[in-house]
Amino acid sequence: MSNPDLYLKQMQVGPMENFVYLIGSKSKKEAAVVDAAWDVSAILEAAKEDGMAVKHALVTHYHFDHTNGLADLLKKLDIPVYINKEEAPWMKGLAKANVQAVSSGDPIQIGDVKISFLHTPGHTPGSQCFCVDENLVSGDTLFINACGRTDLPGGNPEEMYKSLAMLAKLPDSVRLYPGHNYGDKPSALMQEQKKDNPFLQYTSLDHFLRAFAR
Repeated sequence: MSNPDLYLKQMQVGPMENFVYLIGSKSKKEAAVVDAAWDVSAILEAAKEDGMAVKHALVTHYHFDHTNGLADLLKKLDIPVYINKEEAPWMKGLAKANVQAVSSGDPIQIGDVKISFLHTPGHTPGSQCFCVDENLVSGDTLFINACGRTDLPGGNPEEMYKSLAMLAKLPDSVRLYPGHNYGDKPSALMQEQKKDNPFLQYTSLDHFLRAFAR
């Protein structure tokens, strides 16, 4: 059953077809912004139009296209920024007072909405997804019918395989919200992805690594 207090808004921003998300509580009128980038003013205006105050910032991973709005956001709002502890060495220019390093399984609560952090390394060492009710905001770990690259600094195909195998165990009813609009639709059920996403079909690490070596 879906949580009637859950507020979840998906917005496409920037030249790389990034998705930014607002996740929060309708009753409390507060939200977290996921991967603030490209146009912070537009993001905050979208929250304001929905009557929501942004009180938290969540980061899936350190790459520029997902974090280039953080400095601007923190000039406007003095709020905590939640990053995975393995990503901390890669994050530059953030005031220590704002940074909250988290581990897999840690939660934050906004009203009746709980957001849990799920460490999914592979694209970067500290890549993380956010689980909220039956929704998964996956950053660049899992896309619609694809997955994130592992050939950039900090990438690791073996870790990616393990992360994808973990996500493949999520219930079929979970809805996937990726970090980019690279698919034929902006979100999908995990039931569909288990059937259609080729990167969730590998049954051995060896086969997966050979595919990534092409």
